[in-house]
Amino acid sequence: MKPTDSFFVPFDKAAIADIPLPTKFTFPFYYEPHPLSLLAASQLQQHIETQLDSDHNFGLEDDKEGLAIGKMFGVLVVRNTAGELGYLSGFSGKLGEDNHYPGFVPPVFDILAEDGFFNPSMAALNQLNARLLALEENPDYLALEQIFEAEKELVETRLAFKRQQLKQDKDKRKVLRKAGKKELSPADFEALEYDLKTESLGQQFYYKRTVSFWKERLAETEAAVDVYLDEIKALRTQRKKDSAALQKRLFDQYTFLNQAKESKSLYEIFLPTINDIPPAGAGECAAPKLLQYAFLHDMQPIALAEFWWGESPKSEVRKHGYFYPSCKGKCHPILGHMLQGMDVDDNPMLQNPAEGKTISIVYEDDAIVLVNKPAEFFSVPGKTIDDSVLLRMKQRYPTATGPLVVHRLDMSTSGLMIIAKTKEVHKKLQYQFIKRTIKKRYVAILDGWVKGEEGFIDLPLRVDLDDRPRQLVCYEHGKNARTRWEVLERIEVDGRKQTRVYFYPITGRTHQLRVHAAHPEGLNFPIIGDDLYGKKEERLLLHAEWIELVHPITKIAMTFEIEPEF
Repeated sequence: MKPTDSFFVPFDKAAIADIPLPTKFTFPFYYEPHPLSLLAASQLQQHIETQLDSDHNFGLEDDKEGLAIGKMFGVLVVRNTAGELGYLSGFSGKLGEDNHYPGFVPPVFDILAEDGFFNPSMAALNQLNARLLALEENPDYLALEQIFEAEKELVETRLAFKRQQLKQDKDKRKVLRKAGKKELSPADFEALEYDLKTESLGQQFYYKRTVSFWKERLAETEAAVDVYLDEIKALRTQRKKDSAALQKRLFDQYTFLNQAKESKSLYEIFLPTINDIPPAGAGECAAPKLLQYAFLHDMQPIALAEFWWGESPKSEVRKHGYFYPSCKGKCHPILGHMLQGMDVDDNPMLQNPAEGKTISIVYEDDAIVLVNKPAEFFSVPGKTIDDSVLLRMKQRYPTATGPLVVHRLDMSTSGLMIIAKTKEVHKKLQYQFIKRTIKKRYVAILDGWVKGEEGFIDLPLRVDLDDRPRQLVCYEHGKNARTRWEVLERIEVDGRKQTRVYFYPITGRTHQLRVHAAHPEGLNFPIIGDDLYGKKEERLLLHAEWIELVHPITKIAMTFEIEPEF
C-alpha cells in the first residue's frame, strides 16, 4: 500500500458485495447513515474498543483515570486511486493531549507541532499574562489605589460639607437682606448689602482655594496610581494585538480543499458570514479533517457519518454510539466550500414536511379553534417553508383578526393547539399562558426503561449558538425550564425497552421535553424518533394529548383530549 494511503482501510469485498453505492454524497447536516457508513463505523467502533492505543477516558470504564470526556468520531467512505473501496477514520479536536493517532487522519493544521509557531507564541502570551497579573496584584499598586479611593471619598465629604455651609450662609444672607430692606434706612441697607456681598465673595474665594488644595493633593496620588495603570494598559494593548495576530496567523494556516483542489483559508471561508470570525475550534471537527485528507490524496468521497463515543457532555445531549449531523456554526461554512462541485443529497430541511397532510378540527366556536397538529408540520412558517398551521388557519379564516396562533408545538410534535379568531381573544389566551393557568399534558415513548415512577426536572435551557436549533443545559445563561413527569408503563417491543410517560410542562421552552427526556440529568432516555437528541425514526413519539383552559369569552373551564396515533 502506498505511504499516502496509510490511513485508508479497505472493505472486505465479500462484506460489501450486496451493498449498492449511494447515488449522491451524504448531506452532512441531516442524514441517515448509508449501509457502507454503518459498516465502516462498526469496524471503527470495534477498533476503539479493542485496539485504540490511547489513555483517553471516554467515561465508559469505572476504573479509568482522568476526566471523562466523550468524543465525536467520523468515517468517510472513499474510493482510492487504485479503485479500492474503503474508509478513512477521524476524530474531532484532540484525543487526550495529542492530535495524531495511528489509523486516524491528521488535523488540517497541527497547532501542537513542536516545531510550529503556536506553542512559542502561546508561551509568549502566557508570559505577558503573567506580567499583567503580577502588576495587577502588586501590593504597592493595590495600596495606592486604596489610598486614592479613600482620599477621593474624604475630599468629596469635606467639599460637600463646605457646599452645605455656603448654602446655609447664603440663605441667612437672603433673610438679612429681606429684613434690612424693610427695616433699615437706604444708607444702612447699602452698607448691609456691601457687607453681605463681601462675605459672599470671601466664602467663594475660600471654597475655591479649598477645592484647589484637595485637587493638588489628589493629583499627586493619582499620578502615582497612573504609573501602574499606564503600564497595565500598555500590556493589555500588547496582549490584544499579539492575540489577534496569532489568531489571524492560525486562520491563515487552516486551509481547506474541495474536489477541484481549490484552497481557502479559514479566514476567507468565514469572512462572508454574519460574524465573519471563525468560532473557537472551527476546522477541528472530524468531517473537514476526513474530506481534507481525501482531497489531498485524490480519493473520491462516497459517504460520511459521524458518531459520539463515550460520556455525554454536561451541557448538551450526546448519546454513546449515536450518529449525529455536522454542526452548523463551525462546519456549515467550511463544508459549504469543501463540497462545492460534488453531487450531494438534497437538503431535506428544504422540503415541505406538511405536503399532503391535513389539520383536523377538534373544537370550534366564534372565539377559538382547537386543532390537532400532525407530526412533522410547522406551527408557524419557517425560514424556507411557509406551509404551517398559521398559514392554513389564515386560509381557513380569512376574516380573522390578530396573530391566530396562541402557542406553538415543535415541528416534529403532534397534538392540540389553540387558535384565536380575534386579536382580543388572542390577548386573553396569551395572558392565561403567561400566568400559567393553562394546563397541558404530553404523552411520549422513551427509548429505554426510566428509573422511578414520577418526578420533577429542573434544567435551564439556551440555544446552542454553534448548532441551532439544538438546545443546551446552561445554569449561567439558560432560561428556567421545569417539567413534571409520570411513568405510565414499561414495555418491550422486539427486544427494545421502552417507557410510556406523561409530561406536564410548567414552562414552555424550545425542545424542553425533548432535552429533559434525553439529558443525563433528566430521564437519560431520548424520546423515540428524536432526530436531534436521539435517533431519527419514522416520527417523534411525542404528542400534546390534553389541555385545560378557561374560555376567554364565556369564562367556563374547558378540557380537550385527543389520543396519539402511536
